[in-house]
Amino acid sequence: MQKLFITILLSLVISKAYSQTNKDTIRLADPTIFYENNTYYLYGTGRPDGFPVYTSTDLTHWKSHSTNALLKGDSYGNKGFWAPQLFKHNGKYYMAYTADEHIAIAVSDNPLGPFVQSVHKPISMQGKQIDPFIFKNTNGDLYLYFVRLQNGNRIFEARLKNDISDIDETTITECINAEQPWENTANAAWPVSEGPTVIKTAGLYYLLYSANDFRNPDYAVGYATSASPIGPWVKYNKNPILSRKNTLQNGSGHGDLFLAKDGQTYYVFHTHKSDNEVGTRKTAIVRLAFSNSNPSHISVVPGSFHYLEYEDATVQSSKNK
Repeated sequence: MQKLFITILLSLVISKAYSQTNKDTIRLADPTIFYENNTYYLYGTGRPDGFPVYTSTDLTHWKSHSTNALLKGDSYGNKGFWAPQLFKHNGKYYMAYTADEHIAIAVSDNPLGPFVQSVHKPISMQGKQIDPFIFKNTNGDLYLYFVRLQNGNRIFEARLKNDISDIDETTITECINAEQPWENTANAAWPVSEGPTVIKTAGLYYLLYSANDFRNPDYAVGYATSASPIGPWVKYNKNPILSRKNTLQNGSGHGDLFLAKDGQTYYVFHTHKSDNEVGTRKTAIVRLAFSNSNPSHISVVPGSFHYLEYEDATVQSSKNK
């Protein structure tokens, strides 16, 4: 009996060790998650030829897809494929993204892609822009939030045409820039605010954003509120709400909000690779809580931080042989 018990115990230990090596942390920066029909779709910065996609039905077990959701050559851009966001409108799926330090929007019939443009062109704006986010107001109006590289990384917004073909350039308005101590801990000459995400709840608009250079260990997330989608915006006086202080990981920031199937609100974001290395950055999520106060305040639920993992296809392939 004792020999049988030892054999079973060793089997369990070996099985656990094998299963651990069968997993790998997803390494996408500037991530976003889109949820539909019991499936989560994860996209982010991570390939030179477009945007990969991962899928999950439970936020725990993720599958890597061999083809890009957006492939270089099918839409605008030659390099610098950064910060995608998926948006569904009138039965179509739109991917807003950065390439060549400009913003473009591609379309698909499926969240897995392929996302394409019939005419390969960026949104009509002067200068360089990154980090797009499309927001649909309760009255149906569409807004494009983005970062303009102008005396620092500054967050702007503009009205997006209802057919998502372009913006109305006359509506471009600055939202916020990095001006508070926590937003520029290195006292850099080029202060950074980026990665905008906008939601509306209880009649108030919330603009979540990241501040500091992404290579800075103090990269972190705060938010501002407004009674209007175009501002003026008032920053929360207890920012940042997400940082290495509550994740214990350097470079925690630049992500997106999403609602899970259980109705809870989550924030997906990236961290540095380690205490000593920035990249390749690792993808994580936390759960967010909204207080019962008026206005409601956003905070990270303690203990909810964890990295996203996928099954290593190479290991799985050898396992199946």
